[in-house]
Amino acid sequence: MKIFNNKITPNLWFDEEAEEAAAFYISIFSNSMVVDISRYSEAGPGKKGSVMTVTFELEGQSFVAINGGPHFSFTPAISFLVDCESQEEVDELWEKLSDGGEIEQCGWLRDKFGVSWQIVPNVLYTLLKDPDPVKAERVMQAMLQMKKINIVDLKKAYSQ
Repeated sequence: MKIFNNKITPNLWFDEEAEEAAAFYISIFSNSMVVDISRYSEAGPGKKGSVMTVTFELEGQSFVAINGGPHFSFTPAISFLVDCESQEEVDELWEKLSDGGEIEQCGWLRDKFGVSWQIVPNVLYTLLKDPDPVKAERVMQAMLQMKKINIVDLKKAYSQ
């Protein structure tokens, strides 16, 4: 049985919140599911029967969450970029993922588990790649002032 859809699968190290985190993420993204849960045996190192790993999918991307203990924690050096089609999608994901977490600059946030996300409308890329460097710079300057990315404000900066 093939568990992973992708050649490369992110493995998220949690202290003991792997199952809770996977449930949280699949509640946010509509095309998502838990694929498999494995449990520690008598060999450990976790308590026999406790969750060792949760394999899950978010929008077709495979992930593994492991309960590995308190040895490691997340940093913003690794983040998950979510490409959004609309302001409504940005707003919804921003609200849900930031609940209990920390809001940061330029579309970045850390969720309640410490995982970093970038919630970015795809129009930002189009505006930043405009052949007119003055327009692209205005968009960049507007984006740098934002926490949650606002498409209307990006377009205003572009059109000035």
